[in-house]
Amino acid sequence: MTILQKTITLRPRARGFHLVTGEILEQLPELRNVHTGLAHIHILHTSASLTLNENADPTVRGDFERWFDRVVPENASYYRHTSEGPDDMPAHLKASLLGSGVLVPVRDGRFHLGTWQGIYLGEHREHGGARRIVVTVLGE
Repeated sequence: MTILQKTITLRPRARGFHLVTGEILEQLPELRNVHTGLAHIHILHTSASLTLNENADPTVRGDFERWFDRVVPENASYYRHTSEGPDDMPAHLKASLLGSGVLVPVRDGRFHLGTWQGIYLGEHREHGGARRIVVTVLGE
């Protein structure tokens, strides 16, 4: 059994949903040595999230952003946590709804995802900056 844990920094992105599968794999060459296993990918932030979804049609990512902006609006009168700007509390709520991590099977040195699946970074702040994730791989 091999255990690998690595912290990866994702480049800064604008608010929205972004495919980061390739960026993670570029920074995780050690994964090539894992025949079978699991990779847990966890984001170290409370205003961004990770999820799995459609990797082919970019309109899906735009629809995600529009839906979440409608469900979790900025400037709601009931927010009390507002000192860091109008996008901060909505970012925390969106991150909690989507979650801070994904668990992905590993097969033959790659993430074993469905044909149309990719790992999304949900950037919920206007200027969230670089985001750090921890990838923990258990396998052989």
